Amino acid sequence: MKSIYRSVLFALAPLYFYAQSTLTGTVVDAETGTPLAQVSVYFPQLEKGTTTDSDGTYTLSQLPEGKYQLVLSYLGYKTHATLLEIGSKDPTFTFQMVPSTIEMDEVILSTPFHKLQRDNVVRVEQKSLEALRSNGAITLADGITQLPGVSSISTGIGIGKPVIRGLSFNRVVTYTQGIRLENQQFGAEHGLGLNDAGFSSVEVIKGPASLLYGSDALGGVLYLNPENFAKPNTTSGDVNLNYFSNTIGYGTNAGFKTSKEKLKFLVRAGYNSHTDYETGDGQSVTNSRFNEIDLKTGIGYQSTKFKTELRYNYIDSDLGIPEEIGEQNNDRNPIEPRQEVSSHIVSSKTQWFFKKASLEATLGYIFNGRKEFEDHHHEEEEHEEHEHEEGHGAEEDPALDIELNTLSYNIQFNPHWGKVTTIFGVQGMHQKNTNFGEEILIPNAITNDFGIMALSHIHFNKSDLQLGLRYDLRSINAEQQGNVGDAAFIEAVQRDFNSINAALGYRIDLSKTILARLNVNTGFRAPNLSELASNGLHSGANRFEIGNPNLEREQSIQVDVAVEYANPHLEVYANAFVNQVDNFIFLEPTGAFIDEDPVFVYQQQDATLYGGEFGVHLHPRALDWLHLESNFDMVIGELDDDTYIPLIPAKRWTNTLRVEWSAIQKGSTKTYTFVTLQSVFDQNKVATFETPTPGYNVFHVGLGGEITVFDRKIKYRIARNNLFNRDYIDHLSRLKPDGIANIGRNIVFGLSIPL
Repeated sequence: MKSIYRSVLFALAPLYFYAQSTLTGTVVDAETGTPLAQVSVYFPQLEKGTTTDSDGTYTLSQLPEGKYQLVLSYLGYKTHATLLEIGSKDPTFTFQMVPSTIEMDEVILSTPFHKLQRDNVVRVEQKSLEALRSNGAITLADGITQLPGVSSISTGIGIGKPVIRGLSFNRVVTYTQGIRLENQQFGAEHGLGLNDAGFSSVEVIKGPASLLYGSDALGGVLYLNPENFAKPNTTSGDVNLNYFSNTIGYGTNAGFKTSKEKLKFLVRAGYNSHTDYETGDGQSVTNSRFNEIDLKTGIGYQSTKFKTELRYNYIDSDLGIPEEIGEQNNDRNPIEPRQEVSSHIVSSKTQWFFKKASLEATLGYIFNGRKEFEDHHHEEEEHEEHEHEEGHGAEEDPALDIELNTLSYNIQFNPHWGKVTTIFGVQGMHQKNTNFGEEILIPNAITNDFGIMALSHIHFNKSDLQLGLRYDLRSINAEQQGNVGDAAFIEAVQRDFNSINAALGYRIDLSKTILARLNVNTGFRAPNLSELASNGLHSGANRFEIGNPNLEREQSIQVDVAVEYANPHLEVYANAFVNQVDNFIFLEPTGAFIDEDPVFVYQQQDATLYGGEFGVHLHPRALDWLHLESNFDMVIGELDDDTYIPLIPAKRWTNTLRVEWSAIQKGSTKTYTFVTLQSVFDQNKVATFETPTPGYNVFHVGLGGEITVFDRKIKYRIARNNLFNRDYIDHLSRLKPDGIANIGRNIVFGLSIPL
């Protein structure tokens, strides 16, 4: 027995006895040699960093042996990334940063190699949440529409579903806290379901990403990066306040975080409340109101060779579903029809660092409950008044009451082989859907996923090659609901779907200022439970939906080409794509009605989507306070029978003039102002059951910055969206068939106060 103990201790010894290194260095201006203070020095893979002192020096201790990417970033300078080898001796890295007036290049976290944007083989759109808020975003779903190629299917302002290059619903995977978000996203009126508080940035992968994320990533990935823990041996807190004039809405959240050398903790709580929004002609859209509670917390531990973190997010939303322009008031409690949606999201991420390899394991659990309450159209006026006074009515049972429980896992092994970086991964989930309501739309079911993948990145002198292969298996087992012959009968479904997918990407520096990317990716999506087995009234969507148990998997191949030019004062990019989707699934009306609700059935047909994004960012050398940005995005979606795919966004052209400066007077820094003109073109390429939508122009203006009060930097922002109160309807608005316009003029005030 003693010999066994000795053997076990000997095998575990490398985890407890290892070499530690301390990295030191200095960062200075390349032109003047002046030391730079507050430069961020960060290891993305280790999630460990610091900032330089007043003399430009820095120290990072307790670093494991191995090769890790080091990123240096500072506003007004070109971001630098280098692969640094940490050995048994304490290394030193001194660097001269080159001034640049273009925004800092950020590390991309949604792809596994943690490259800077310009070094990434796949072009990924990234935006900080602070920038989205500065532009007046009401919700997270509203904010992401500022990214080129990203739109939203909206039901008022409280419900928005992301659309990437014309694809949405279960074709877009959302990641939060490093795990896949599962919240019954099959419905058009099922919103994103996340609050923007507690996220640092958002990244968008456009096009098939099944190699990294499996089924449902056929259209792309929305990747939300949670806020970081505090730096070692620091404590901080903040309070954020927002007011929205159009909805008399307010949002507030407060956060606190503290870290020792190894142990870390953070917590953030928020609450949002909005009344009905007003259109450009001054009408309140009845029941577009909503309320939202959000809580995020996390704890982490980090040593030299091991780091782990546990995060939790609770979201509770009460959402009105607008149907018509009715009674005009400023009530905050939704009336029927409405949704109550709650989610508990728990994630665990653990990493082990070895001398020539690393291992990462991410586990997740999500509980999502969705209740939908129907509008019963009470005939008695007295009862209607009583219902209005009582709000929701505590005794009423929901028409739909569905609970979704999802367990997920993602294990990745990364050996270090010289210039070749390879990821081997195993990924999957176990999901259970259960009904408790008086009506059944989709049956009780269990879904299992399993995927195995390998992805390699090969770095050459002026180019990079990325290639990978993946196999996936999805099993769906749905129970029989009701009795044979009943109108609401749903037959049992047992289906297995599998697919092999590949990715090939190449990035090359054509010159010091020009780079090009070529990516060919395949993707797949198994039909979801609603598409296979629904048979009932979808209250929130106001339609009767019928599934098709014989649907085949969707399979796609996308070719994506990008060319980019960048110097310190000018950026230009052009990104074009073609996405061929076999067995594309879509919902189409039959022309029949059941109890005054239109009947929709799921159809399948080959489809092609094509388009792209094009942009210019000018920052004149002589006018270092001026930014001119212009972005154009478009997508066309066609079915094999020469008709068009439904819910394709219109062409969009966005132009922004932004002025940034640092005021000379004492106590004021980093001030900005902007004006944006967004031009949305006519959408005439519509499905057979859609109507064309006229284009429109909307102006937005804003200003913001920092003011130092009692040695604390308070951030402020004011945005006036839809400046001229334009009355318009977006093509992706679900309220369009009822002739209900989008939101009118909205003035947004925001404060961020450090504690």
